[in-house]
Amino acid sequence: MILVTLGTQDKPFERLLETIDNLLNLKIIDEKVIVQAGLTKYRSSNMQVFDFLSTVEFNEILNRADIVISHGGVGTIISAIRANKPVIAAPRLKAYGEHTNDHQVEIIKKLSNDGCILPLWKMDDLKDVLLLARSFKPQPFASNT
Repeated sequence: MILVTLGTQDKPFERLLETIDNLLNLKIIDEKVIVQAGLTKYRSSNMQVFDFLSTVEFNEILNRADIVISHGGVGTIISAIRANKPVIAAPRLKAYGEHTNDHQVEIIKKLSNDGCILPLWKMDDLKDVLLLARSFKPQPFASNT
């Protein structure tokens, strides 16, 4: 099962969900996909989409997930790393109206350089990054507050 989580941002991130939905339509992704979409309003017959999940529900799904696909929110990513899940992280970008700035790029660069996550810089690369994620062993997260 794949957990997709978009956090609680007040801006949409449909670009990621459309890419996943397309891979499901093409049968490139053939497992169950559960989405915590936040304020992104997206409907799909391929994915189970929730606006928000309680902390208990989220953690139960996270623990069952084989792979986590996330926006570049540090809280979401760290939760998945601590659950020892392979994480694919895609930054929300200002150019698409997905955030007010591009700070998620820096978060993803740092965590991918540390071997904690796999970055998704271009949506067209999701198929290949998913293949990598199936055998990816994340490095433990070390906080450097």
